[in-house]
Amino acid sequence: MIDLYTWTTPNGRKVSIMLEELGIDYNVHAIDISKDEQFDPEFLKIAPNNRIPAIVDHDTGIQMMETGAIMLYLAEKHDRFLPKGDERWPAIEWLMWQMGGIGPMLGQVHHFVKYNAGKSAYAEERYSNEAKRLYGVLDRRLEGRDFVAGAGRGEYSITDMSIWPWVSRFDWQQIDLSEFPNVRDWYVRIAERPAVQRGYQVPKYVTDVPMP
Repeated sequence: MIDLYTWTTPNGRKVSIMLEELGIDYNVHAIDISKDEQFDPEFLKIAPNNRIPAIVDHDTGIQMMETGAIMLYLAEKHDRFLPKGDERWPAIEWLMWQMGGIGPMLGQVHHFVKYNAGKSAYAEERYSNEAKRLYGVLDRRLEGRDFVAGAGRGEYSITDMSIWPWVSRFDWQQIDLSEFPNVRDWYVRIAERPAVQRGYQVPKYVTDVPMP
């Protein structure tokens, strides 16, 4: 059994979506970051960086923070959602791209454009331009592909699960997905998956899955 410590953020939804896709039992512990619950001493024992999500796997005794590590761990444990052979490293490459680019940069858009509009024109322009650049990178990657990683047209993997929750906040980022048609089609393809619909609502319902 896995304990998942999470909240309704893109990073939190990455792992809940994966757990739903795996179809395994897990317990949810809501860590309300609006109330600074991520700084509670008990959570600190599991996630020393005070960030959600984190897991405790009672089958193995392993506890982990950081979404990329968690998703790689679950993929290897269950032998699912990570391409094999020559396709393995490109999948990890694009997972790292999400962690180093899409996540932190779109997070800055949320901070300066959605929550603190008007505080810094420079920051709004800088991060909005970077968001559009990253969407362009993803759009080109998806040209002729159904999914980000894997041979041929690709196969659904942890790479998609890691990127999709950030793109689901396209409205917060003031991104018109019609400008990135490959991203739009990929986004809808994943949004329609039942496990994604369920994982999006963990640990609680906030809104329906946004659709372009």
